[in-house]
Amino acid sequence: MGSLNMSNGFQRVWDNVLAPLLRRPKRLQVAALCHRGDGDTREFLLVTSRDTGRWIIPKGWPIRGLKSNETALREAWEEAGVRNSRASKDPIGTYSYEKRQPAGWAMPVETLVYSVAVEDLSEEFPEAHERSRKWVKADDAAQMVNEAELKSIFLEQ
Repeated sequence: MGSLNMSNGFQRVWDNVLAPLLRRPKRLQVAALCHRGDGDTREFLLVTSRDTGRWIIPKGWPIRGLKSNETALREAWEEAGVRNSRASKDPIGTYSYEKRQPAGWAMPVETLVYSVAVEDLSEEFPEAHERSRKWVKADDAAQMVNEAELKSIFLEQ
């Protein structure tokens, strides 16, 4: 009976003290949930990732000197060609994912999502030759992305 209590005690120490100390802290990214239209005509812009070609929303690391929503707009321009548009002042949600590193390990990332009402879309933009983009309805977008929390954000729109 004593070893069972010892085992339970160690498990509590591991769960509450040691494991959190060894866990990598989440890094922060910002993302743009780009949309056009209203009601039944509302569509969302997805782009492909450069490495795997999976469908994502434009996102990136914070940029010194820019507010988070301004960084989201910059990412929307670089990755999807969104110009002359506006982003929400505050995030509309967050999602987490594991960003694979070239060495093979994964980094936990927390992503702040800003709503971006698209006014203009350019055919020429910095990453045009590296990505595809597609306008889709919320239900389709939720099926196309991998991250469960991002799926939920689409379904709430």
